[in-house]
Amino acid sequence: MKRRTFLASGAGLTAAAGLAAPAIAQGRVQWNIASSFPAAAPGVGTNVTRYAELVRAMSDGRMELTVYGAGELVGPFQVEDAVQAGNAPVGHAPPYYAAGKEPATHWFTGVPFGMTSFEHVAWLRWGGGQEIWDDIYAERNLKPIYSGNSNTQSGGWFKERIESLDDLRGLNMRIAGLGGEMMRKLGVNAVLMPAGEIFQSLQSGAIDAAEWVGPMLDRAFGLQRITSLCYLPAYAEPGAAVAVIFNTDAWAELPEDLKRVCEGAAGLAALEMHAQFDYFNAQAMHEMAAEGVEFLPFPDDVVTAMRNAWEEVREEMRAANPSVARVLESYQPYLDKARVFSRAMTEPLLAGRI
Repeated sequence: MKRRTFLASGAGLTAAAGLAAPAIAQGRVQWNIASSFPAAAPGVGTNVTRYAELVRAMSDGRMELTVYGAGELVGPFQVEDAVQAGNAPVGHAPPYYAAGKEPATHWFTGVPFGMTSFEHVAWLRWGGGQEIWDDIYAERNLKPIYSGNSNTQSGGWFKERIESLDDLRGLNMRIAGLGGEMMRKLGVNAVLMPAGEIFQSLQSGAIDAAEWVGPMLDRAFGLQRITSLCYLPAYAEPGAAVAVIFNTDAWAELPEDLKRVCEGAAGLAALEMHAQFDYFNAQAMHEMAAEGVEFLPFPDDVVTAMRNAWEEVREEMRAANPSVARVLESYQPYLDKARVFSRAMTEPLLAGRI
Protein backbone atom coordinates (compact mmCIF):
# COMPACT_ATOMS: atom_id res chain seq x y z
CA MET A 1 0.00 0.00 0.00
CA LYS A 2 1.32 3.42 -0.91
CA ARG A 3 2.38 5.32 2.19
CA ARG A 4 0.07 8.23 3.02
CA THR A 5 1.59 11.20 4.79
CA PHE A 6 -0.53 12.29 7.75
CA LEU A 7 2.10 14.30 9.60
CA ALA A 8 3.33 17.35 7.80
CA SER A 9 4.60 20.80 8.64
CA GLY A 10 2.82 24.00 7.71
CA ALA A 11 -0.75 23.65 6.51
CA GLY A 12 -0.57 19.84 6.66
CA LEU A 13 -2.55 17.42 4.57
CA THR A 14 -6.28 17.00 4.17
CA ALA A 15 -7.24 13.48 3.15
CA ALA A 16 -9.95 12.41 0.75
CA ALA A 17 -13.45 13.67 1.49
CA GLY A 18 -12.01 16.05 4.07
CA LEU A 19 -12.15 13.50 6.88
CA ALA A 20 -8.57 13.76 8.08
CA ALA A 21 -7.90 17.08 9.77
CA PRO A 22 -4.57 18.86 9.14
CA ALA A 23 -1.90 16.83 10.85
CA ILE A 24 1.08 18.56 12.45
CA ALA A 25 1.58 22.28 12.54
CA GLN A 26 4.37 23.61 14.78
CA GLY A 27 4.62 20.31 16.62
CA ARG A 28 0.89 19.75 17.20
CA VAL A 29 -1.20 16.84 15.92
CA GLN A 30 -4.77 17.74 15.06
CA TRP A 31 -6.88 14.87 13.77
CA ASN A 32 -10.51 13.93 13.40
CA ILE A 33 -11.79 10.73 15.04
CA ALA A 34 -14.93 9.21 13.55
CA SER A 35 -17.10 7.11 15.89
CA SER A 36 -19.77 4.48 15.26
CA PHE A 37 -21.87 5.91 18.11
CA PRO A 38 -23.61 9.20 18.84
CA ALA A 39 -21.01 11.27 20.70
CA ALA A 40 -23.35 11.93 23.63
CA ALA A 41 -24.56 8.33 24.07
CA PRO A 42 -23.79 7.18 27.63
CA GLY A 43 -20.93 4.72 27.85
CA VAL A 44 -20.25 4.04 24.18
CA GLY A 45 -20.28 7.64 22.99
CA THR A 46 -18.75 9.14 26.11
CA ASN A 47 -15.94 6.60 25.79
CA VAL A 48 -14.59 8.29 22.67
CA THR A 49 -15.18 11.84 23.94
CA ARG A 50 -13.35 10.96 27.16
CA TYR A 51 -10.56 9.38 25.13
CA ALA A 52 -10.07 12.61 23.19
CA GLU A 53 -10.01 14.59 26.45
CA LEU A 54 -7.38 12.28 27.93
CA VAL A 55 -5.17 12.40 24.83
CA ARG A 56 -5.20 16.18 24.90
CA ALA A 57 -4.46 16.39 28.63
CA MET A 58 -1.78 13.69 28.66
CA SER A 59 0.00 15.21 25.66
CA ASP A 60 -0.16 18.70 27.18
CA GLY A 61 -2.15 19.84 24.18
CA ARG A 62 0.27 18.50 21.58
CA MET A 63 -2.36 16.10 20.22
CA GLU A 64 -6.00 16.98 19.72
CA LEU A 65 -8.73 14.70 18.41
CA THR A 66 -11.99 16.21 17.20
CA VAL A 67 -14.78 13.70 17.77
CA TYR A 68 -17.46 13.12 15.13
CA GLY A 69 -20.35 10.89 16.13
CA ALA A 70 -22.18 8.33 14.05
CA GLY A 71 -23.19 9.68 10.66
CA GLU A 72 -21.44 13.02 11.05
CA LEU A 73 -18.51 12.01 8.85
CA VAL A 74 -19.24 8.40 7.96
CA GLY A 75 -21.97 5.89 8.75
CA PRO A 76 -21.80 3.78 11.93
CA PHE A 77 -20.69 0.69 10.01
CA GLN A 78 -18.17 2.48 7.76
CA VAL A 79 -15.69 3.75 10.37
CA GLU A 80 -13.03 1.10 9.81
CA ASP A 81 -13.38 1.46 6.04
CA ALA A 82 -12.71 5.19 6.32
CA VAL A 83 -9.65 4.62 8.49
CA GLN A 84 -8.35 1.80 6.31
CA ALA A 85 -8.63 3.99 3.21
CA GLY A 86 -6.84 6.86 4.93
CA ASN A 87 -9.89 9.11 4.80
CA ALA A 88 -9.64 9.45 8.57
CA PRO A 89 -6.47 8.81 10.58
CA VAL A 90 -8.33 7.28 13.51
CA GLY A 91 -11.76 5.86 14.33
CA HIS A 92 -13.75 4.43 17.22
CA ALA A 93 -16.00 1.38 16.86
CA PRO A 94 -16.77 -2.12 18.09
CA PRO A 95 -14.55 -4.35 15.95
CA TYR A 96 -17.40 -6.61 14.85
CA TYR A 97 -18.99 -3.79 12.87
CA ALA A 98 -16.37 -4.77 10.26
CA ALA A 99 -17.05 -8.51 10.47
CA GLY A 100 -18.25 -8.55 6.86
CA LYS A 101 -14.62 -8.14 5.86
CA GLU A 102 -13.06 -10.24 8.62
CA PRO A 103 -15.22 -12.59 10.72
CA ALA A 104 -12.49 -12.96 13.36
CA THR A 105 -13.26 -9.41 14.54
CA HIS A 106 -16.18 -10.85 16.52
CA TRP A 107 -13.77 -12.30 19.09
CA PHE A 108 -12.26 -8.87 19.70
CA THR A 109 -15.71 -7.51 20.55
CA GLY A 110 -17.70 -10.31 22.17
CA VAL A 111 -19.17 -13.69 21.27
CA PRO A 112 -22.06 -15.78 22.65
CA PHE A 113 -21.31 -17.63 25.88
CA GLY A 114 -17.87 -16.06 25.78
CA MET A 115 -15.59 -14.15 28.11
CA THR A 116 -16.70 -11.55 30.59
CA SER A 117 -15.34 -8.06 30.06
CA PHE A 118 -12.38 -8.45 32.40
CA GLU A 119 -11.59 -11.96 31.17
CA HIS A 120 -11.48 -10.44 27.71
CA VAL A 121 -8.98 -7.79 28.82
CA ALA A 122 -6.90 -10.51 30.48
CA TRP A 123 -6.80 -12.53 27.27
CA LEU A 124 -5.83 -9.51 25.18
CA ARG A 125 -3.08 -8.44 27.60
CA TRP A 126 -1.66 -11.73 28.80
CA GLY A 127 -3.06 -14.48 26.57
CA GLY A 128 -1.74 -13.34 23.19
CA GLY A 129 -5.02 -11.85 22.03
CA GLN A 130 -3.60 -8.41 21.27
CA GLU A 131 -0.81 -9.83 19.13
CA ILE A 132 -3.30 -11.82 17.05
CA TRP A 133 -5.55 -8.75 16.77
CA ASP A 134 -2.60 -6.65 15.62
CA ASP A 135 -1.64 -9.20 12.97
CA ILE A 136 -5.16 -9.52 11.58
CA TYR A 137 -5.71 -5.76 11.47
CA ALA A 138 -2.29 -5.04 9.96
CA GLU A 139 -3.48 -6.86 6.83
CA ARG A 140 -6.05 -4.07 6.46
CA ASN A 141 -3.66 -1.22 7.30
CA LEU A 142 -5.12 -0.79 10.79
CA LYS A 143 -3.75 -0.60 14.34
CA PRO A 144 -6.34 -1.47 17.06
CA ILE A 145 -6.25 -0.40 20.71
CA TYR A 146 -8.79 -1.69 23.22
CA SER A 147 -10.70 1.18 24.84
CA GLY A 148 -13.50 -0.33 26.93
CA ASN A 149 -16.37 -2.75 27.33
CA SER A 150 -20.07 -2.61 28.14
CA ASN A 151 -19.81 -5.43 30.72
CA THR A 152 -22.69 -7.91 31.00
CA GLN A 153 -25.54 -6.94 28.71
CA SER A 154 -29.31 -7.37 28.59
CA GLY A 155 -30.63 -10.29 26.57
CA GLY A 156 -33.30 -8.25 24.83
CA TRP A 157 -36.59 -6.38 25.04
CA PHE A 158 -39.55 -8.43 23.78
CA LYS A 159 -43.13 -7.42 23.14
CA GLU A 160 -44.39 -10.86 24.11
CA ARG A 161 -43.22 -13.28 26.80
CA ILE A 162 -40.66 -15.92 25.87
CA GLU A 163 -41.73 -19.16 27.52
CA SER A 164 -40.40 -21.66 24.98
CA LEU A 165 -38.45 -21.94 21.74
CA ASP A 166 -41.71 -21.66 19.83
CA ASP A 167 -42.08 -18.09 21.08
CA LEU A 168 -38.81 -17.12 19.37
CA ARG A 169 -39.52 -18.58 15.96
CA GLY A 170 -40.45 -16.00 13.36
CA LEU A 171 -39.61 -12.97 15.48
CA ASN A 172 -37.89 -10.01 13.84
CA MET A 173 -35.17 -9.05 16.31
CA ARG A 174 -32.51 -6.38 16.27
CA ILE A 175 -29.37 -8.16 17.46
CA ALA A 176 -25.72 -7.61 16.62
CA GLY A 177 -22.72 -9.86 16.18
CA LEU A 178 -22.63 -13.62 16.24
CA GLY A 179 -25.58 -13.58 18.58
CA GLY A 180 -27.59 -12.87 15.45
CA GLU A 181 -26.20 -15.97 13.73
CA MET A 182 -26.96 -18.02 16.83
CA MET A 183 -30.55 -16.74 16.97
CA ARG A 184 -31.09 -17.43 13.27
CA LYS A 185 -30.53 -21.11 13.97
CA LEU A 186 -33.44 -20.87 16.42
CA GLY A 187 -35.76 -19.42 13.79
CA VAL A 188 -35.32 -15.73 14.62
CA ASN A 189 -35.01 -13.20 11.81
CA ALA A 190 -31.95 -11.34 13.11
CA VAL A 191 -31.66 -7.73 11.95
CA LEU A 192 -28.62 -5.48 12.36
CA MET A 193 -29.34 -1.77 12.53
CA PRO A 194 -27.59 1.29 13.99
CA ALA A 195 -28.43 2.37 17.52
CA GLY A 196 -30.35 5.43 16.35
CA GLU A 197 -32.91 3.30 14.49
CA ILE A 198 -33.79 0.84 17.26
CA PHE A 199 -36.47 2.81 19.12
CA GLN A 200 -38.46 3.76 16.04
CA SER A 201 -38.25 0.26 14.58
CA LEU A 202 -39.44 -1.35 17.81
CA GLN A 203 -42.18 1.24 18.22
CA SER A 204 -43.45 0.90 14.65
CA GLY A 205 -43.52 -2.89 14.71
CA ALA A 206 -40.78 -3.29 12.13
CA ILE A 207 -39.07 -5.44 14.76
CA ASP A 208 -40.62 -7.49 17.56
CA ALA A 209 -37.64 -7.46 19.89
CA ALA A 210 -34.35 -5.65 20.34
CA GLU A 211 -31.05 -6.40 21.98
CA TRP A 212 -29.12 -3.17 22.52
CA VAL A 213 -26.72 -2.97 25.45
CA GLY A 214 -27.89 -2.90 29.06
CA PRO A 215 -30.06 -0.97 31.52
CA MET A 216 -28.18 2.35 31.31
CA LEU A 217 -28.23 2.62 27.53
CA ASP A 218 -31.52 0.81 27.04
CA ARG A 219 -33.18 3.36 29.32
CA ALA A 220 -31.40 6.27 27.65
CA PHE A 221 -32.77 5.09 24.29
CA GLY A 222 -36.28 4.69 25.73
CA LEU A 223 -36.83 1.00 25.04
CA GLN A 224 -38.77 0.63 28.31
CA ARG A 225 -41.37 3.02 26.92
CA ILE A 226 -42.33 0.46 24.27
CA THR A 227 -42.35 -2.80 26.23
CA SER A 228 -41.91 -3.72 29.86
CA LEU A 229 -40.45 -7.19 29.21
CA CYS A 230 -36.65 -7.37 29.42
CA TYR A 231 -34.88 -10.74 29.43
CA LEU A 232 -31.51 -11.22 31.16
CA PRO A 233 -28.66 -11.82 30.66
CA ALA A 234 -27.32 -11.58 27.12
CA TYR A 235 -25.99 -15.06 26.49
CA ALA A 236 -25.69 -13.84 22.91
CA GLU A 237 -23.18 -11.16 23.94
CA PRO A 238 -21.83 -11.26 27.52
CA GLY A 239 -20.04 -7.98 26.87
CA ALA A 240 -19.01 -5.89 23.89
CA ALA A 241 -15.61 -4.27 23.53
CA VAL A 242 -14.93 -1.04 21.68
CA ALA A 243 -11.65 0.05 20.18
CA VAL A 244 -9.73 3.04 18.92
CA ILE A 245 -8.45 2.13 15.45
CA PHE A 246 -5.59 3.96 13.77
CA ASN A 247 -4.56 3.94 10.15
CA THR A 248 -1.14 2.23 10.36
CA ASP A 249 0.54 4.86 8.19
CA ALA A 250 -0.75 7.58 10.49
CA TRP A 251 0.28 5.57 13.54
CA ALA A 252 3.80 5.07 12.18
CA GLU A 253 4.27 8.81 11.78
CA LEU A 254 3.36 9.65 15.36
CA PRO A 255 6.31 10.33 17.69
CA GLU A 256 6.91 7.49 20.15
CA ASP A 257 5.79 9.51 23.15
CA LEU A 258 2.44 10.30 21.50
CA LYS A 259 1.95 6.63 20.67
CA ARG A 260 2.33 5.88 24.38
CA VAL A 261 -0.13 8.68 25.16
CA CYS A 262 -2.68 7.16 22.76
CA GLU A 263 -2.28 3.73 24.36
CA GLY A 264 -2.34 5.04 27.92
CA ALA A 265 -5.40 7.18 27.31
CA ALA A 266 -7.24 4.17 25.91
CA GLY A 267 -6.46 2.21 29.08
CA LEU A 268 -7.81 4.97 31.30
CA ALA A 269 -10.90 5.44 29.13
CA ALA A 270 -11.51 1.68 29.27
CA LEU A 271 -11.36 1.59 33.06
CA GLU A 272 -13.77 4.52 33.30
CA MET A 273 -16.15 2.87 30.84
CA HIS A 274 -16.21 -0.36 32.86
CA ALA A 275 -16.99 1.56 36.03
CA GLN A 276 -19.57 3.78 34.33
CA PHE A 277 -21.53 0.80 33.04
CA ASP A 278 -21.41 -1.04 36.38
CA TYR A 279 -22.59 1.96 38.38
CA PHE A 280 -25.25 3.35 36.08
CA ASN A 281 -26.59 -0.04 34.98
CA ALA A 282 -27.46 -0.73 38.61
CA GLN A 283 -29.13 2.67 38.94
CA ALA A 284 -31.11 2.29 35.72
CA MET A 285 -32.27 -1.22 36.55
CA HIS A 286 -33.56 -0.04 39.94
CA GLU A 287 -35.42 2.85 38.35
CA MET A 288 -36.99 0.79 35.58
CA ALA A 289 -38.09 -1.93 37.99
CA ALA A 290 -39.85 0.76 40.03
CA GLU A 291 -41.60 1.87 36.84
CA GLY A 292 -42.95 -1.61 36.14
CA VAL A 293 -40.32 -3.21 33.93
CA GLU A 294 -40.08 -6.97 34.44
CA PHE A 295 -36.55 -8.37 34.31
CA LEU A 296 -36.96 -12.03 33.43
CA PRO A 297 -34.65 -15.02 32.89
CA PHE A 298 -34.73 -16.97 29.65
CA PRO A 299 -36.27 -20.44 30.13
CA ASP A 300 -33.71 -23.21 30.66
CA ASP A 301 -34.58 -24.97 27.40
CA VAL A 302 -34.07 -21.73 25.48
CA VAL A 303 -30.64 -21.22 27.08
CA THR A 304 -29.65 -24.80 26.20
CA ALA A 305 -30.82 -24.32 22.61
CA MET A 306 -28.87 -21.05 22.38
CA ARG A 307 -25.70 -22.75 23.61
CA ASN A 308 -26.07 -25.63 21.15
CA ALA A 309 -26.75 -23.22 18.29
CA TRP A 310 -23.70 -21.17 19.22
CA GLU A 311 -21.44 -24.20 19.23
CA GLU A 312 -22.64 -25.00 15.71
CA VAL A 313 -21.94 -21.45 14.53
CA ARG A 314 -18.51 -21.41 16.16
CA GLU A 315 -17.39 -24.67 14.59
CA GLU A 316 -18.73 -23.69 11.17
CA MET A 317 -16.72 -20.49 11.34
CA ARG A 318 -13.61 -22.29 12.58
CA ALA A 319 -13.74 -24.58 9.56
CA ALA A 320 -14.41 -21.78 7.08
CA ASN A 321 -11.96 -19.08 8.19
CA PRO A 322 -8.24 -19.49 9.04
CA SER A 323 -8.22 -16.28 11.10
CA VAL A 324 -11.10 -17.52 13.22
CA ALA A 325 -9.31 -20.83 13.71
CA ARG A 326 -6.18 -18.98 14.83
CA VAL A 327 -8.13 -16.84 17.29
CA LEU A 328 -9.90 -19.86 18.75
CA GLU A 329 -6.60 -21.66 19.35
CA SER A 330 -5.79 -18.87 21.79
CA TYR A 331 -9.23 -17.76 22.99
CA GLN A 332 -10.87 -21.09 23.80
CA PRO A 333 -8.19 -22.58 26.11
CA TYR A 334 -8.20 -19.48 28.30
CA LEU A 335 -12.01 -19.36 28.34
CA ASP A 336 -12.07 -22.97 29.52
CA LYS A 337 -9.71 -22.17 32.41
CA ALA A 338 -11.51 -18.92 33.23
CA ARG A 339 -14.83 -20.79 33.42
CA VAL A 340 -13.45 -23.22 36.00
CA PHE A 341 -11.97 -20.36 38.04
CA SER A 342 -15.20 -18.36 37.90
CA ARG A 343 -17.34 -21.29 39.06
CA ALA A 344 -15.01 -21.93 41.99
CA MET A 345 -14.42 -18.32 43.03
CA THR A 346 -16.64 -15.64 41.55
CA GLU A 347 -20.01 -17.39 41.24
CA PRO A 348 -20.11 -18.64 44.87
CA LEU A 349 -19.14 -15.19 46.09
CA LEU A 350 -21.93 -13.54 44.13
CA ALA A 351 -24.44 -16.16 45.24
CA GLY A 352 -23.38 -15.70 48.85
CA ARG A 353 -24.06 -11.97 48.77
CA ILE A 354 -27.79 -12.52 48.30
